[in-house]
Amino acid sequence: MKTAFLFPGQGAQHVGMGKDLCEAFASARSVFDRAEAATGLELRKLCLEGPEDQLARTDICQPAIFTVSAATLAVMGEVLGAEKYAAIRPAFAAGLSLGEYTALYAADAIDLEHAARLVARRGQLMQQAAKAVESGMVSVIGLDEPQAEALVAAAAQGEPLTCANFNCPGQIVVSGSLAACKRVEQLASEHGARAAVPLNVAGAFHSRIMAPAAEGLAEALARQSFRTPAMGVVANVDAQVYQDAAAIAPKLIAQLTEAIRWQQSMEMLESQGVQRYYEIGSGRVLAGLMRRINRRADFVSLNSLQAIEELAKQ
Repeated sequence: MKTAFLFPGQGAQHVGMGKDLCEAFASARSVFDRAEAATGLELRKLCLEGPEDQLARTDICQPAIFTVSAATLAVMGEVLGAEKYAAIRPAFAAGLSLGEYTALYAADAIDLEHAARLVARRGQLMQQAAKAVESGMVSVIGLDEPQAEALVAAAAQGEPLTCANFNCPGQIVVSGSLAACKRVEQLASEHGARAAVPLNVAGAFHSRIMAPAAEGLAEALARQSFRTPAMGVVANVDAQVYQDAAAIAPKLIAQLTEAIRWQQSMEMLESQGVQRYYEIGSGRVLAGLMRRINRRADFVSLNSLQAIEELAKQ
């Protein structure tokens, strides 16, 4: 059976994530220790105890979500054992926005410490860019891509505004200046949308407002080398598999200012014959999106020790 490992992005965080893994497995605690040493952040305390408002900060939740997913991978290896783990070894990996870094880590393109450090730096840069400009994101429900682009064209009025996330059929997130986002809310129904919901985020991610963050990330990535992924890792910006290590940094930089094409990424995996998907880490956000993309997909969320143990019994 051809499988894919999927990793969540920002928004999947919650206080208590990873607690059951850390309580039961030294391997999970080791992942947290290594990520904390690399980033200088108290990730275990923040994940297990919060407070929630601090964990939700862009510069905190990104390395926190990455670390929980990495710890989940470590525990999977122990609970499943070598034979069962080899049986589900993926042909592909993909991650939503910051989850792409986790996918690259899972594919052995980068080690844990360097990935944690990059994700933490990425979160800092995105937080700074968001603070510099009043901006936001709005989830628009019920439009296809051409309709959403028409709505963006009508609402922009010369200000930064773009389609930022193509998550699943009927759910497209737009990103831009705060005034333009408010016009999206006002004009959405005229363009056929069922709803337009402002998101509780720091700012306009995956838009040109993130250009300063992309510049800073380019500097960090210039000091980082990657290995060719050991499996097919899907890039968010074009829904294509990385062909070599040289392509990784440019696409990670582009990801900050260009749209996340998650729906297209999942459709590409289906076209490649993927039969089962494993969501690895906190929450069930990706499971919810997959229900809208392909309701028939064989999908397993490994978001707790209990879920991993249930998989081991199969």
